[in-house]
Parts: sequence; C-alpha cells; structure tokens
Amino acid sequence: MSDPQAPVWDAIGGVSRFAALATMAELGCADHLRDGALTVDELALRCGANAPALGRVLRQLASMGMVATAAPGTYELTEAGATLGADTPGSLRSAVRMIAEDGFWYGMGKVQQTVRTGRSGFVERHGPLYRYLGANPEAGALFDDYMVVRAQPFADAVASRYDFSGVRTLVDVAGGKGHILAAVLKEHSDLSGVLFDQERVVSGAREFFADAGLEDRCSFAAGDFFVSVPAGGDAYLLSSVIHNWSDEDSVRILRNVREVIPDDGRVLIVEFVVPDDDRPHISKDVDMRMLALFGEGMERSTSEYAELLGKSGFQLNRQIELPGGSSIVEALPM
Repeated sequence: MSDPQAPVWDAIGGVSRFAALATMAELGCADHLRDGALTVDELALRCGANAPALGRVLRQLASMGMVATAAPGTYELTEAGATLGADTPGSLRSAVRMIAEDGFWYGMGKVQQTVRTGRSGFVERHGPLYRYLGANPEAGALFDDYMVVRAQPFADAVASRYDFSGVRTLVDVAGGKGHILAAVLKEHSDLSGVLFDQERVVSGAREFFADAGLEDRCSFAAGDFFVSVPAGGDAYLLSSVIHNWSDEDSVRILRNVREVIPDDGRVLIVEFVVPDDDRPHISKDVDMRMLALFGEGMERSTSEYAELLGKSGFQLNRQIELPGGSSIVEALPM
C-alpha cells in the first residue's frame, strides 16, 4: 500500500528544492560551472557566496540532478543545470528568479490569507501587480525576461500549428514585445501584424521587430484595452491576457474586440486551459500563482471560456492543444 503521507511530504520538500534552485539561479552558478568542474571554495569565490552554505545547497542540487559530484567537494554542471545559464538558448534562469522575487514569494506565502479573505495578500501589500512592476524596475525587467522565455514555446507552436489561411492582418492585443506575432509573421509571409499594448511596452517592441527585420510588416498602436482595441484585423490574438482578469473585466476586453472585429473574423485566446478532471496539469500550478498575485485573475476550463465568450458576443469554435499544456481557444463572432 502506498504511503498516504508521501504527497504531503513531497510538497513540503518541494519548497526546499525550489529554494536551492532559486539560489543557483540568483548566484549564476550555471555560468560559473559552464567551463568545467569547480570546488565549492572556487565556486563560492566566483559567486560571492559563503562556501559552507553554498556546499549545502550544492548537495541538494546534486540530488535534483542540476549538478553532479565530480570529486569530493567538487561539482560539475549537468544538462538540466545548464538550462539556468544566462546565455543558454531558452534559458529558464529568469523564470526561476521571477518566482523567487521578493514580492512574488511573499504573495505565494499568503495564499491562505487570500483564500480566507478573497483578497490577494500580494495586492493588499504591494498594490496591483503591474503597478508593482512599474515601481520596481529590477522586478519589472525580470518579469519582462520571464515573459519572453514563457512566450517562446507558445510562439513557435502558434505559428506552426494554427491555420492562418484567410487571415491578412493579425492584431496582437497586449502582446508585449510581440514574440508570438513575430513568429507568426516569419512563418506566414503573406500576413501583416498590429501590435497593441501600453506605450512603454510598444517602444521596446518597435526595437524588437526592427532587429527581427519585420518592421515593414508590423504597425504599432498604444492604448488601453478596457477602452478600445485597434480596428482592421481579420484575427485578434490574446495570449496570456484574459487569465489576468476577473470575468467582468475579461468580458469588457472581449466586447471591445467584438466592437471592431468583422463578422467573419476570429479570436485566438492562448492560455493554459484547466482540465475538468483531477489529473495534474500545469494550468492548476499557474492558477495558484494567479490566485496569489492577482486575486481575481484565474486559469479557466473550456466550459468557463465558452461562458465568458458567450457573454462577449462570441462562440467557442474549437480548442487546439499546444506543447507544454497550453491551448489556442478559437472563437467566432455570433
């Protein structure tokens, strides 16, 4: 018979394992170990760390497969550990550092308070997330890097797996720097794009598209999606947008899209969709972060998206599974 306590102890141990992982990411251990094994003392000197304390963390990291013991008191980088290298393609370092960031970590620790009161402990202390990121440039830059890493697998999958036949102009609503839109434009040379976001975000996006050689195929618009979104698109993309907001606010955003989309247009919502059964799924992990940091933001099931879309003047047409647990929820105007 399996131990009924095992899942509880594993979850408790997960906090300790993540603390070790976050330390590795923050100190840049992967970069220092990139060229070969180092003793604990050598690595501590390069990281600016206390050697005995670092040695204890490395012992934990070795048990996780992030480093391996090359000799007594000496460690080398593993393939898994290399994913935390700053210059590694698709590096996960910013993702780990973002979750361990002081404000985020505080919010996760206050989930029980959020559940008791219905108000995010993070928001109670720091205010809305995006205001916090704006007031804390280091956290804001870290969040931007995290979103780039998070968006890239979605970007490639959306560009290659969705049939954009008949779409001439794709409007990326709150698209950040536009990684998904850029991937779609590269994959489909007959498309043009419109990137819509806040002014501070759009300025960085222009540079990104110029570097990608796509500036001639994309226009840029700044504004507030609670007020309006740009007209002129055949399809409207909302990736990692709707999950940030309550049902009421999400309907406001989607209704603004409905105001401008043609009757034969499409809305593509890219999110983690929560399965209706009890199986583990990344959407449920992400939903705990949404609960902690937004309070009203949430991941939703297929039926919940159908209801939300119906209130906004759309009908859910189909759901396309993407790698990593995400999906495209395609909706058509009613």
